[in-house]
Amino acid sequence: MDSLKSEIASVAARLVVEEGFEYGPAKRRAVKQMGLPLRSALPGNDEVEDAVVEYVSLFCADTQPAELLALRRLALAWMEHMAVFRPHLGGAVWHGTATRLSDIYIQLFCDDSKSAEIALIDHQMCYVPRTVSGFNGELVESLSVHAFCPDLKEEVGVHLLVYDCDDMRGALKPDAKGRSPRGDIEAVRRLLHDQRP
Repeated sequence: MDSLKSEIASVAARLVVEEGFEYGPAKRRAVKQMGLPLRSALPGNDEVEDAVVEYVSLFCADTQPAELLALRRLALAWMEHMAVFRPHLGGAVWHGTATRLSDIYIQLFCDDSKSAEIALIDHQMCYVPRTVSGFNGELVESLSVHAFCPDLKEEVGVHLLVYDCDDMRGALKPDAKGRSPRGDIEAVRRLLHDQRP
């Protein structure tokens, strides 16, 4: 990675950790803050994630592990609540780079795309439906809620991304770093067991 992309990744990482930005918006904001042309070549998400890991280890090593544990506990509670939809945790909470400002991303694999929404309605949960880009680049429905996180004593964004059952086949292919890009309930339980203080 060239030095300019590396610098953009570092500024983006700070925005991700300190302000809760997602990677895409963080890269665009970094370019703007640095006074670079809007069409500047951007680092990939892997480079930003590496910069986030470095930033967290330098500036948040005393707080981030407890915050990550709290978010993983909340994610597991939601996954257990939505277990019938084969939930898988992804994003920063799964990969271990999340801080208290990170949202939780859970992919649901449903026989009927409306069934997850109906489950939230049945449990009288307030949610905001949106259409977002899915893990294969296709548009998927996201049901977004604000959930209180007891360990952090604040609300956290939880996004339930609704996929068709057939999408499960490609969901567990390793990412560019050879890692599983998401994990099911049992995998999250193992993470929590391994992370216990």
